[in-house]
Amino acid sequence: MNKNIFSPETILHKITTPLTTWYQLNARSLPWRTPAGSSSRPDPYHIWISEIMLQQTRVEAVKDYYTRFLKRLPDVSSLAGVSHDELMKLWQGLGYYSRANNLQRAAIQIMEEYGGSFPEHYEEILTLPGIGEYTAGAIASIAFGEAVPAIDGNVYRIYTRLCGDDSDITKTPFKKKLRSLLSNAVPVTEPGSYNQAWMDLGATVCLPNGAPLCSECPLREFCTAYKEDSWSLYPVKPPKKERKIEDKTIILLEYQGTYLIQKRPPKGLLAGLWEFPSEEGFVSPEKLQELLAQWDTGADSIELLGRGKHIFSHIEWHMIGYLIHLNRLPSVPPANEGVWISTQKMQKEYSIPSAFRAYYSKITSMK
Repeated sequence: MNKNIFSPETILHKITTPLTTWYQLNARSLPWRTPAGSSSRPDPYHIWISEIMLQQTRVEAVKDYYTRFLKRLPDVSSLAGVSHDELMKLWQGLGYYSRANNLQRAAIQIMEEYGGSFPEHYEEILTLPGIGEYTAGAIASIAFGEAVPAIDGNVYRIYTRLCGDDSDITKTPFKKKLRSLLSNAVPVTEPGSYNQAWMDLGATVCLPNGAPLCSECPLREFCTAYKEDSWSLYPVKPPKKERKIEDKTIILLEYQGTYLIQKRPPKGLLAGLWEFPSEEGFVSPEKLQELLAQWDTGADSIELLGRGKHIFSHIEWHMIGYLIHLNRLPSVPPANEGVWISTQKMQKEYSIPSAFRAYYSKITSMK
């Protein structure tokens, strides 16, 4: 329901000038951007990489990753040709590794279908793996000047507060309505700046957690939530589902200064990344001895490494870890696609997900 005396169409028309003027004066300085008001357009490859990295990751955390990634993979061609292991190593720490896999799939598609030149139109960009409506809109508007919206959580939050719209933002009717409204509102001149203004206002003023900085907002005179002091009511969305909890035992097998790591399956959680062997549930020391017997090996010592926890979007791992110093290599491999490597090589060449950081750090810090 819209509680503002103005229609959403009128509000979106009225805010265009104050919003874009505010952006010219307050735009964030980010490595992938050209300065506000600049006549040059940024490289679409740079915008693409930054937008994919920014999914589920804070801006400050992305900056260093972005710079390192661009130094090693400066263009579509280099991204298409890099080895999977090196790509995963570059992405290590950002999480949500399917993003990196989709980046490479999209780069290969661009090489095959567009001769290595980034597609220039929204509908073409939208066909690339890992790119949805928001990312396609951001690239098309910022890099190519196409008048299409880029609608993310910032836009949902600002719009619903402005208009007092208590629709469920996760529902298709609301999303279609907002896309229609903004498709008509995006200015033909500098649509990229318009879209980035929404992003920056949401990131720095109309904040998601805690009180927004309404006194600094250029749109407050049009805003229902400001007038009614009701910002905490928007946006409306259903409560998150509880995460499924999975108990796991992480087993670090060491032999003569090398450790066993194995590759995860090519699909699913942490697809194609390297990990330490593990068992479902919390395994007792007695059960560990049975596993060692199955692998036809023995232990000089078994050290309990303690508990760890890692939260994914939909599940939560509760872990215990053991460091087992073996007296001989197993004759029955404990892992498929397993390799025995030193910690130095592990750090340099292999991508170990942050889910295992509590245990990974224990062996990499050993002298």
